[in-house]
Amino acid sequence: MDQTAVILVNVGTPDSPSVGDVRKYLSQFLNDRRVIDLPWLLQKVLVNLIIVPFRAPKSAKLYQQLWNEKGSPLLYYSENAAAKLQVRMGENYRIYNAMRLGNPGLDRILEEVKNQNFNKIIILPLFPQHASATTGSVFELVLSEMSHWNTIPELHFINHFHDHPAFIDAFAAQAAKYQSTKWDHILFSFHGLPLRQISKVHPGNDCRQCLCKTETIKEGKLCYQAACYETARLISQQAGFSNDHYSVSFQSRLDKNWMSPFTDKILIQKAEEGIKNILVFAPSFVADCLETKIEIEKDYQLLFRKYGGENLQLVESLNDHDSWIGSLEQIIKSGS
Repeated sequence: MDQTAVILVNVGTPDSPSVGDVRKYLSQFLNDRRVIDLPWLLQKVLVNLIIVPFRAPKSAKLYQQLWNEKGSPLLYYSENAAAKLQVRMGENYRIYNAMRLGNPGLDRILEEVKNQNFNKIIILPLFPQHASATTGSVFELVLSEMSHWNTIPELHFINHFHDHPAFIDAFAAQAAKYQSTKWDHILFSFHGLPLRQISKVHPGNDCRQCLCKTETIKEGKLCYQAACYETARLISQQAGFSNDHYSVSFQSRLDKNWMSPFTDKILIQKAEEGIKNILVFAPSFVADCLETKIEIEKDYQLLFRKYGGENLQLVESLNDHDSWIGSLEQIIKSGS
């Protein structure tokens, strides 16, 4: 019987919230040439002598807040989603859960797949909006590993799904749980990237002046900035939000030369304008993780209240909800 291997890939998580495991994870993550795209020597000095030694203990404390009796939410939600998808898609497919960083490592999963004689392999990075640092990093590793195989089966990459109707429907369904009409404002918070990485998609163009913030552009499929704004527009349309009732921002910045407006600055601004209740979506993530459960739900909640806001509610991610499993099936079948 012909079988197709489907490899779902997320970014990864430390093996534990200990300082040692977090240090190992950060080192692997930040030494990726697609994540920090600086000259090689500068990257090595910056990452290994400055960022990782100082950041690991602080990050470990955050991961300790995130961890629960099941472990890392990103890992167990990913495992559950893969198991549910296997049941849904049946015996003609073999579903694998992999992580670009940490365990279960994508390289190990590829080695397992190589020995199973599949006639087709589908790679689905679980990053809705395409970016070199995420989707590109996954594809680079896959191509590097498979270049050494004697027999390479039919291979399909799904490089984005930020505008796929099934993905939009799944997030809109999450919004329905929170009676969106009772909120003063809706905020779509996406993970930020350095401006230089966005600019590389459109050499010679100033992305800060791009029309993608207000309309669909033809070259926007693989532009992270354009894809983020498109996702926000589509979810808003599906959920019935008016254009003046929502805004888009970017979180997790390392310095001022990252995508803006910054989520923390927007929250302060809204609080000072008298906005009391904000509903926050984080649609660059399909599973709850450090950036959603700690950065948004805890840190930004405290920040919003500090400046006069009252209630900041995070819309939980898609995780392992049945609606998301159905969406994954549609994304896989339409992309292969």
